Amino acid sequence: MSAASPLSTQGTVYLVGAGPGDPELLTLKAHRLLRCCDALVYDSLVPKALLDLVPEGCERQFVGKRRGHHSVPQPSTNAVLVELAGRHRTVVRLKGGDPFLFGRGGEEAAHLAARGIPVQVVPGVTAGIAAPAYAGIPVTHRRAGSSVTFVTGHEEIDKARPGVDWQGLARCSDGLVIYMGLHNLSRICKELIAGGLAPDTPAAVIQQGTVLGQRDLVAPLGELADRVAEQGFVSPSIVVVGQVVAERVAACAPAPADAEMPIPF
Repeated sequence: MSAASPLSTQGTVYLVGAGPGDPELLTLKAHRLLRCCDALVYDSLVPKALLDLVPEGCERQFVGKRRGHHSVPQPSTNAVLVELAGRHRTVVRLKGGDPFLFGRGGEEAAHLAARGIPVQVVPGVTAGIAAPAYAGIPVTHRRAGSSVTFVTGHEEIDKARPGVDWQGLARCSDGLVIYMGLHNLSRICKELIAGGLAPDTPAAVIQQGTVLGQRDLVAPLGELADRVAEQGFVSPSIVVVGQVVAERVAACAPAPADAEMPIPF
């Protein structure tokens, strides 16, 4: 469908959070939409078990983005959503985690709304809370952290505003949960220490959170980047910095799930 006739579509696009990887963390609303959708647009971090939920005959489009791999540009994804909404009544845009937390859901919603296409957002469990939880780390704690900041460690270089003020964050938040931070981890750690965090501040990295293959590392902030490099941690990983890491209770952490397992409902 062309942008010249935006009101002709009868379709609704649902921006759906797939959760952090464990298929059983999918919400009931997301499950219902996947079972009845006419078209599915999905990312690289979506578990295969969720793709198996869609009806036979559902049109599927992959639009994954991963560092170091060929990625579908965001304008192309926007165009796909508009085109599918012109041909299908129920279009699910399935994203890892939550669509409005570093998921570009806001950009897609604005693009669709500007063309008269109905949009609904279905929140999902975000990896920044779930991955630490599966490692036994609370992101807030009465004794260790009354505030938490979610921040991306991988910014677009063409942003009009300045980049993340890591030194400022070191002074204003009890804890940091950093998405996509491995590539810039050494610089981030140095900036946080320059901003006032002690080198022995507890920190952690959780790789492949909530699924089989999950592993984690706890180390002082000043040693974190070197330890991560030595042990070969890779993306996707979540970084947690702050005294909350010292409150880790590994015994309460659930076992990571098999992302390929069938959903039992």
